[in-house]
Amino acid sequence: MIYDKLPVIFLTEIASDKAGTTNQLIASYILDHINELDDIGISELAKRNNVSISSISRFVKEIGLNDYVELKELIHSTKLHFEKINNGTSLQETMHSYYTNVIDSLSLVSHSIDHKKLLQLSKDIKQYKKVATFGLLKASGVAVNLQSDLLMLGKSVYTNINYSEQIDYLLNCNEEHLIIIFSYTGSYFDYQELRSKVKQLNHPKIWMITSKIDNYPSFVDEVILFDSKQDQISHPYQLQLVEGMIAQVYASLVE
Repeated sequence: MIYDKLPVIFLTEIASDKAGTTNQLIASYILDHINELDDIGISELAKRNNVSISSISRFVKEIGLNDYVELKELIHSTKLHFEKINNGTSLQETMHSYYTNVIDSLSLVSHSIDHKKLLQLSKDIKQYKKVATFGLLKASGVAVNLQSDLLMLGKSVYTNINYSEQIDYLLNCNEEHLIIIFSYTGSYFDYQELRSKVKQLNHPKIWMITSKIDNYPSFVDEVILFDSKQDQISHPYQLQLVEGMIAQVYASLVE
């Protein structure tokens, strides 16, 4: 995983909820004070947020955790990390290194991706009436971009930034649904352990766009792979390039 579970779940909650809601305030407080909360109990967390204990318990359940103990374990294990380019003695050199890293990563996609798979996915998008596209954090932006591009091409598809709601959608799909998952590391389903709920899935067709060949679950039907550096810096650009390729191939089918 590029990012730990807690920031993934919490940031999707913050981004998808209205400002000032109880869940949004609790998530923001925990992220702002994550280094201070290792030994805090549920009563104290409720007090600091000016909410009831039941509000904390409800928050925990609504973001897909089992109980407050699991939340404490997540807080304890979470390490926030930002990957910084260090190749350069000046700002100009550092920015050039950043630029070079991104350009190199796009070349990796160009030289490794299977164009036949892009065509196969585009045909599925055209065929299925019920299509959804999902991702987490930066990948969720890529999913929204695909939604926008397809709409401009006359195809309406569904997306949602909130991870819990994405999972709920998946669990309520059937064989009439096509699901497109953008997941740089292939770990999309691990954040809420959907692998253990596979029996609940009612056979939607699932495509995953990923750079990890060995980390996606058996219920994923098709995979579009690309080579990568497995880093924070280049991964959103690589996913965005693949999204643009999908839109371009789809355009060639419908024009």
